[in-house]
Amino acid sequence: MKNRFSKQEVANIKALLDISHLSVDFKTKTGLLRAITDVSLAIEPGETVCLVGESGSGKTITSKAVMRLIDYENGVIAGGNIWLGDIDLTALTQEEVSRLRGKKIAMVFQEPMAAFDPVFTIGKQIVEVIVRHKQATRTQAKERAVYLLQRVGIPEPHIRMNQYPGELSGGMLQRAMIAMALACGPELLIADEPTTALDVTIQSQILHLLQELKSEFNMAILLITHDMGIAAEIADRIVVMYAGQIVEQATVYQLFAQPHHPYTRGLLRSIPKLAGNRQEKLYSITGSIPSLSALPTGCRFHPRCPHATQQCVDSSPPLHEVNQRQVACWHAEELAKADTGDETTGRQTATAHATVLEHDLALVDEVRRETLFDIKEVSKFYPIRQGALKRTTGMIRAVDNVSFTIGKGETFGLVGESGSGKSTLGRVLLQLERATAGKVLFQGHDLTQQQIKRLRESRRHMQMIFQDPYNSLDPRWSIGDIIGEPLWIHDGLRGKEKQERVEQLLAQVGLSPSWYDRFPHEFSGGQRQRIGIARAIATNPQFVLADEAVSALDVSVQSQIVNLLQDLQSRLGLTYLFIGHGLSIVRHISTRIGVMYLGKLVEIAPSEELFANAAHHYTKALLASIPSTDPTKRRGGVTIQGEIPSPANPPSGCRFHTRCPAATARCREQAPQLDEVRSDHWVACHHPV
Repeated sequence: MKNRFSKQEVANIKALLDISHLSVDFKTKTGLLRAITDVSLAIEPGETVCLVGESGSGKTITSKAVMRLIDYENGVIAGGNIWLGDIDLTALTQEEVSRLRGKKIAMVFQEPMAAFDPVFTIGKQIVEVIVRHKQATRTQAKERAVYLLQRVGIPEPHIRMNQYPGELSGGMLQRAMIAMALACGPELLIADEPTTALDVTIQSQILHLLQELKSEFNMAILLITHDMGIAAEIADRIVVMYAGQIVEQATVYQLFAQPHHPYTRGLLRSIPKLAGNRQEKLYSITGSIPSLSALPTGCRFHPRCPHATQQCVDSSPPLHEVNQRQVACWHAEELAKADTGDETTGRQTATAHATVLEHDLALVDEVRRETLFDIKEVSKFYPIRQGALKRTTGMIRAVDNVSFTIGKGETFGLVGESGSGKSTLGRVLLQLERATAGKVLFQGHDLTQQQIKRLRESRRHMQMIFQDPYNSLDPRWSIGDIIGEPLWIHDGLRGKEKQERVEQLLAQVGLSPSWYDRFPHEFSGGQRQRIGIARAIATNPQFVLADEAVSALDVSVQSQIVNLLQDLQSRLGLTYLFIGHGLSIVRHISTRIGVMYLGKLVEIAPSEELFANAAHHYTKALLASIPSTDPTKRRGGVTIQGEIPSPANPPSGCRFHTRCPAATARCREQAPQLDEVRSDHWVACHHPV
């Protein structure tokens, strides 16, 4: 492969990483498939560049091409160059690249459990990296590993050195992954969705940590994300990708002040705003990202673009400079001139909030009149068994003495960090998990006392939408059979009658009825979630549990699904329990919100009231951890330290006191009860805000 520059010319380039006209192909059964087309970007020393776009846009493939990991996945660099300083990575053998990985360039993966070997301790794996690249003694490498674990905020690093990956929480494991990536002081750190699976509090800690480490180790960061809030929080520059191409490059301030490409504008408009009017539908980009095997002609975004013209259909726009940024759009200049910005005044926004809060309170009054679920002092404990005789040595208190109601027709949002007991509580409501104590009354009938046959009859009225749509759909069944199964079980529908009903359901959730015989792998993530929704509403249920139903989706697809859920609720009279850790989404969809911490409900309030006047210090910390989409309002530090304690050994008194800035001796000794601090606003705190 020919190099674009001579060695002397490369030495004069200031960029630490210079990707120029990169194209990547993958070998398939039908031939080569072009995944990346003519991608060019540069990163200077000490700079943070965010690569953003929907799933399938080519972000991860670009990063793996830099690391030359595509070589192990049937990928080949079909054109262009990747310079790391004066080294052309595209011209190196795998043996030569392996000497650079970890030493000059390192990567933090989205799923740290997949990056660590489960049969070796954390310490052993970090030490091996140091010994291999630095040729230090094992004693020196162990000292360095302990320092790194301590530096990334892992408590008791000497103990963690001897633990295996499966013994660490998600947040700790991600920190250990960062420690291993920094082991040899790389010049460039690539972080691929490092916070996607984490709670907002841990996400805040990881982002703050990356910013600190960037300065300490004098390195550059290429951060891959589909969360525009994270990009606003940490980036110096943002590169937007769509269908294997770059469509816009700008500084973070330029991009958020006035995006020029219609795709970038769509991504930013799809973000649920904390100051937005909840009575309005979320904005979403129509359609979905195209398959690489069936790309449209001309501009690849034109089938989804509201400004597309015949020129966009006929020819592909080059990446060119417009207003001191790069944009690949034929109409970027005229669209920028026509953009007048958001003219909503603070007074109008405040009025909208007041109106929505009045609506919330009115709905809460209506809820009181007709309760669908009444949860009374429910607990769910799991025994800890050890030894050959499997004796019970303790209890995991996943849900501990929780009481609340869900009214007919409302959406009750449930938030809290992983390990707080949200999903367990949801499963207890459906009796997928039997309660250890307490009552679950559904329409006045106690589900905890029902026998299997009676419970099966009740379940037709209670359905569930899962977080991972792919794993919840049988890959060997067509979607017609998947959606039709509950119709066969509960209503005895078969043959043509079942097919007609399934086709109606497909149309109802925005899918083509002609897709009846297709299989799950033929659909995108958003389409698979629509299939899961169609299955959930097949039996005309009264109640649907949505457990992190949009957490794994891109922001634009997330908006489509939330709008669909609200439309179905309006048309079918559904009641939802909506579990999530995306607080902006939970605020938008929920009538009331409950906040859980370590098995306890610590606050319940109408949605607008909770976000405007949070009374519990934990709720305040959660809200403060939400990344701002305004880069001029970046957070100064971490809002909450540490991780949620183990439910097997919860703290005495208020369970949040170990992390609470306002904790007193009373908090350590006495557990607070839920008390009403304002109308319909309940909080369990001795010293509410």
